Amino acid sequence: MQVFVVLTAAAGVDDGVASAATDALRRCGAVPDAPRRLAGTAVEIATDLPPGSGDVDLQALRADWQVDVNLVPAAGRRKRVLVADMDSTIINVECIDELADFAGLKAEVAAVTEAAMRGELDFEAALVARVKLLEGLPEAALRRAFEERVRLNPGAEVLVRTMRGAGSVTALVSGGFTYFTERVAAAAGFGEHHANRLEMVDGMLSGEVVRPILGRTAKREVLARLCNRAGVPEAAAVAVGDGANDLDMVRAAGLGVAYHAKPALAAEADARLDHSDLTAILALQGIPEAEWIR
Repeated sequence: MQVFVVLTAAAGVDDGVASAATDALRRCGAVPDAPRRLAGTAVEIATDLPPGSGDVDLQALRADWQVDVNLVPAAGRRKRVLVADMDSTIINVECIDELADFAGLKAEVAAVTEAAMRGELDFEAALVARVKLLEGLPEAALRRAFEERVRLNPGAEVLVRTMRGAGSVTALVSGGFTYFTERVAAAAGFGEHHANRLEMVDGMLSGEVVRPILGRTAKREVLARLCNRAGVPEAAAVAVGDGANDLDMVRAAGLGVAYHAKPALAAEADARLDHSDLTAILALQGIPEAEWIR
């Protein structure tokens, strides 16, 4: 099978890592091409992997060199649709936890968020329960949370604008809230956004989420609709997330990426990014830094 071994790390991938990966491939019977540098943070190696060889030797590089090592099929490598989770994926925080901080309930709410993202709780029930705790919080708290605490994760804007600039459909799809997705989508350059809406009464949160609730199944449905609209199969999509709520869309996409993810998602994804920023998703598609839009 013709594949690319893609080495990425936010701190950089040096030539020694590429050499070690080439040696590991030879040990499992592969005949690798010379490494190709995509960026200071990314190197790819084209090779034919013998049937049943796996990538056991390559996995040692993750621990020894603190790099991400992922195998990507050569066929259909560049994707036409990008669907991304927001909280802890495109941005640095879980927005509901930050809102809870303004209500003095961050520890309580964050514990539920963490359990839900690990897949230990029903997402919809957990969301309804957490939002109920925010009843009476003024709308100004949402503005403060966004302005003071929400930041794009490294590489997010480059990823989105590069793919959109190449003609891909791009969407931010979140189990969080439209107040934040609207602003984050604009900042990162997404073509559209989908999320839940918080009910407001007299300028305060009512403690209710407007139905229907966008959760795990709905994220998967958005991916399908976007691919249908673009006239491409789901194999032409890349989906990235960090928690169990992203499982269905990550499984469905041709390239499913777990970004600094919980074990439940990391175990199911096609690619796992623990040491890289979001530009690694461009490297997984073979897009060199010369084509990145900053």
